[in-house]
Amino acid sequence: MGVQVDPSWWTSGVWEGRPIRDFLERRDVAATFRFLHARGVSYGAIAALVGVSPNRAAEITKGKRQVTAYDVLERIAVGLGVPRVWMGLGQDGTGARPSIDQEVEGSADFPPVGRPAGGRPDEAINALARLRTGLDEALASSTVTPRQLDLIEEAAGEHMRIYPAAPPGVMLSRLAAECVEVQILSRRRQPAAVQARLSGTAALLATMCADALMRLGDVDEARLWYRTAIHAADDSSDSRLRVLVRAQAAMLPYYFGDPWQTVVLAEAALAVTATPSSSAALAAAGRARALARLGSAEQARQAIVQARQLFEQVGDDDSDTAFRFPVKRMLFYLSGASTWLGDTSEAYRVQDEALCLYGPSPSVPIDPALLALDRSMCLVRDRRAAEAAASALDAVATLPEAQRTEIVLTRASDVVSAIPVRHRGSETAELTDYVRACRERARTLAAGTAALDP
Repeated sequence: MGVQVDPSWWTSGVWEGRPIRDFLERRDVAATFRFLHARGVSYGAIAALVGVSPNRAAEITKGKRQVTAYDVLERIAVGLGVPRVWMGLGQDGTGARPSIDQEVEGSADFPPVGRPAGGRPDEAINALARLRTGLDEALASSTVTPRQLDLIEEAAGEHMRIYPAAPPGVMLSRLAAECVEVQILSRRRQPAAVQARLSGTAALLATMCADALMRLGDVDEARLWYRTAIHAADDSSDSRLRVLVRAQAAMLPYYFGDPWQTVVLAEAALAVTATPSSSAALAAAGRARALARLGSAEQARQAIVQARQLFEQVGDDDSDTAFRFPVKRMLFYLSGASTWLGDTSEAYRVQDEALCLYGPSPSVPIDPALLALDRSMCLVRDRRAAEAAASALDAVATLPEAQRTEIVLTRASDVVSAIPVRHRGSETAELTDYVRACRERARTLAAGTAALDP
């Protein structure tokens, strides 16, 4: 993710001793792909940008598959930022952009409506009528059929269903192709209602990308994707979605940054609309947890009351789908708030209730792991350092390897930091070594993935 194609490459780039524009004009897609790869863009990234599978991109590059379909060529031009006319994709079929007069049929000979009597006013009215009819047709037309739009939204819904249980690295590659398709369609003229739906889907996809990057610890990219999600949600004009993406974005500074920014983002989410929603309850719960971490005890307790009241009004159904906020998720946030407030007895109670709801074999493994790490922090506060370190190690070790991401490892490191130096025994040393080994293993896996990318 985060791959950038420099537009200047197309104007100044050279391939095999010739300007890359020569290859573009011949629609030599294989040479274009090889040109990008030589500049550090992997074939997998190229595939995501142009909306084809990595295998197909590799076949095109090797010359095993030719690209001749106009819509595919157009998708490649748009995805790579190549001026369409350079690939002969101009509207008049010649590669040159038509003039304004050519784009509007008959406009060069359009008779002035206000000409004097005897100047054939009927001709002017008829021309206006033709122009109006053409304008109506243009406004009614769309490059997205209703069924295509339904399928895009259904695909996003399926990603939301599987996202919580899937490793973030796996999900990012799946989400990338979906984002490319929405990006391409959004660049074309769409009716307002269609564009609103596309923007809504883009907001959900971008939020999942941001969350996955956050879990992996790629804070800068996650922040940018959350910014994109907020922009898309605002463009959708869906107030509930605008609340949701802001509430989700508030998580990033809580785990990797200044918790005060979480408070600011959560309050921005709550200010979008006065209508209660599960996303508003999420924002309120996130605000309570951040205030507790900041040491603002009284404000945090008031925020907990607000979150509970909102949740009682709009409580979500039990679901493991992304962005739902059922009881167990609410308890997960309250666990963090109580932990940071030092109310360990309340925190233990909330954690037990939440873990019971997640069940012995949770389909969303990261939440129970983070709950267990909250419990470890409580154990530290209760001066049970050895038990805290051992339980934190167990929380990380029981996760599948692909789920031992930076968000979990950072919380485990927080447990180590909370243990006073004089109380750090062998269990603390073992936890520290294990976290370090997990990070090294994650880097090795990431490097191996990059090396295997064709």
